Amino acid sequence: MTTVRIAHAEPRPGRLANGEFQTRGHLVVLADDAGHRAVPIWMRGDPDAEDLSHLLELAGLPADQVIAADVPQELTIRLLGAARARVTGVDIDMTEAGAAELSPEVTVARIGLAGPAGTRQVTAGLGLGLALAAAAGAPVRMADAVMDRLAVPVPGDDLLTPFLDRVPPVARAQPGHGLPGWPMAILPGRRPRYEPRNLDFAAGLDRWDLDAGPGSAADREPDYAAAVEADSAVLSSSVPRPAGSAALLQAIFADDYRGATVTFSAEIRADPLTGQAGLRLEIIRQWWRLGRAGEDHGLTISGRSAWTRYEITARIPADADQIRFGIALTGTGRIALRNPNLRADPQADADPQADADPQADAEPGAGTP
Repeated sequence: MTTVRIAHAEPRPGRLANGEFQTRGHLVVLADDAGHRAVPIWMRGDPDAEDLSHLLELAGLPADQVIAADVPQELTIRLLGAARARVTGVDIDMTEAGAAELSPEVTVARIGLAGPAGTRQVTAGLGLGLALAAAAGAPVRMADAVMDRLAVPVPGDDLLTPFLDRVPPVARAQPGHGLPGWPMAILPGRRPRYEPRNLDFAAGLDRWDLDAGPGSAADREPDYAAAVEADSAVLSSSVPRPAGSAALLQAIFADDYRGATVTFSAEIRADPLTGQAGLRLEIIRQWWRLGRAGEDHGLTISGRSAWTRYEITARIPADADQIRFGIALTGTGRIALRNPNLRADPQADADPQADADPQADAEPGAGTP
């Protein structure tokens, strides 16, 4: 038997250009680190694969940032512990010897258990077996013959990109997929975690997304552009008469902020004759359940050239999925952003007025020079 590591359980297509998150399946990668090879598995519509993805995310966070997984497999492991039992390992067996690829339809997971009554194996589906192994920190094993036949050599450390072609076309992110009429330009960045990152722009525009306005055809220069200058990020128009609006935003999951009042503050500076520009705070809600896409909070400045700190405060509802914050620009000109900060405000949470659900943009002039 070959022991493998669950290297990835990536939702696909994942984060879309408009800040929403869509899952049509999960690309799971089992890595044989000693043999420098891996086996991909496409899992569609499997809730256990979703739980596996969540467990792997938590495993990658520092201990002081870990949030309770709230998945049934974690509860199962705790119940087993209370009964003085444990998962000793998960063996993956093929149910069709000639299958050309590993999939839930042609595999079975045999979960090894040990406790006061002795040891035994319990048969389960592939997704559940892998999720239990991840929750328990138990080894996953595959037959040597299966590994030799299905594993793909991977010489480098990237165990995801070589297998993206295994994702069905329907589950792949389409270029420009965003809100109707809004072609989106995605700047390089990794999937956001719960807390803001790269707030000093030391890593360039990593984790920051440029949402370009409508009308930017593929055969000509985009209407808006984003760049880093020293310790600030700059959003500017690229043509004399840009169409629509643009925003430079960072997106994070709202889990840590649900039910709290947050304040987004930053120093911004606009060039003379800049059009409408200012701070932006968006709350993406679970629109598929409530029929509401989210809330937009903005603060517009005009005629300012010196660095000035402004802030926006908003209540994060319990059904919030993501928070996006940054700067926005409509028309010609440029706006610069530095020292952004997103924080929960305990004093505001104690204020009964904090439960209000403001829809209008903030009034100008709320900053502190």
